[in-house]
Amino acid sequence: MTITTIETSSLGDRSYLIDDGTVAAVIDPQRDIDRALAAAGERGVMITHVLETHIHNDYVTGGLELSRVTGAEYVVSALDSVGFPHRPAHDGDVIETGTLRFRAMHTPGHTHHHLSYVLLDGTGSPSAVFTGGSMLYGSTGRTDLLGAQHTTELTHAQYHSVRKLADELPEHTEVYPTHGFGSFCSATPTSGDSSTIGEQRAVNPALTQDEQAYVDELIAGLADYPAYYAHMGVINSEGPSPIDLRMPERVDPATLRRRIDAGEWVVDLRQRRAFAAGHLAGSMGFELSTSFVTYLGWLYRWGAPITLLGTSTRDIMDARRDLARIGIDNVTGSATGPIEQLATSDQTLRDYRVASFADVASARAERPITVLDTRLSNEHESGAIRGAINIPLHELLARREEVPSGEVWVHCQSGYRASVAASLLDQPGREIVLIDDDFDNAQANGG
Repeated sequence: MTITTIETSSLGDRSYLIDDGTVAAVIDPQRDIDRALAAAGERGVMITHVLETHIHNDYVTGGLELSRVTGAEYVVSALDSVGFPHRPAHDGDVIETGTLRFRAMHTPGHTHHHLSYVLLDGTGSPSAVFTGGSMLYGSTGRTDLLGAQHTTELTHAQYHSVRKLADELPEHTEVYPTHGFGSFCSATPTSGDSSTIGEQRAVNPALTQDEQAYVDELIAGLADYPAYYAHMGVINSEGPSPIDLRMPERVDPATLRRRIDAGEWVVDLRQRRAFAAGHLAGSMGFELSTSFVTYLGWLYRWGAPITLLGTSTRDIMDARRDLARIGIDNVTGSATGPIEQLATSDQTLRDYRVASFADVASARAERPITVLDTRLSNEHESGAIRGAINIPLHELLARREEVPSGEVWVHCQSGYRASVAASLLDQPGREIVLIDDDFDNAQANGG
């Protein structure tokens, strides 16, 4: 049997195609199912089953559409209430296709009804386990996504679920989680790209700590998570609509200006320094990178129309795919080419300075400046520049009036969040400086 990983680095998730050379099952597919279909095509196999470990909170599933397109059986926990036909799976059920056999294990914690799937070999012994948001590499899935009233209960459940996996599966069993590669669904940062049950017994906090210590540490470490998560469970329970990956309608400079003036989201996908060097007044800078969809989704006003600006059609299409993965479908326009050609003839491009942490001290010695830290509160509390104001990026739209007038130097951990914040703050009468630098350099320069 062969396991093919389908990675979505922008969301920190992995899906899996498991095949025996003839038939295949897909576990936790993303909404853009063309990747799973392509993987099956490359392997020359037919997808007969789609398995969900849980109702996802960080992306829109492609499971329903993949089952429709392929005729595959769609397997969802029997305990989940969903609005579409499926095969309900109970703890201990075995799902078979060809020579593949998966045993469902109820592993609550990330959600109440979470399932892991144990892949059995020809002798009926476990060879791999697909753990979704339960056992991650050196961590576990976060337990607060269903509301604070459930967090303590689910954290205790997570502890016992991970121990159940470790107790019932052999050391050599390979572990394949869905979350934990940068996803906010992870309770703490994960480590490594592969692991086994034996390795996790030595490093996973649910297996190295006693229950109360694990519970206390996990809950104390929970930080804010993206606002768009609130919509994912609802969409996934009702049954997502098919993905739309068509090129958005092209719009001209006059239309762009009207949309910006009307308060619509006009999102510039160019590299952060290119945006700083010249951009349409009122546009938002979200550099197209692995951080793009998380932070745009976090700030996005749900349902608002979005127009995308990029240097190429490929940029627009990549951004649209990323947005669709989290259910943002109202992309109403696009424009490509040099930014000078996207401005109306009477429009002057705006710009602002880019600096490093080494420049902060000299600027402070010469004149009064404000330093704005856009990291999460727990990041700021663990180490900050003297006198810096902390407004996490996801709170900035609601708290812009708290940013003093005058010269504002904006930073984060690596420059991405600061670049978004700078674009949101840039307006006539305010001088913005983007600190595009690694925060480790702040301490080295007397920060």
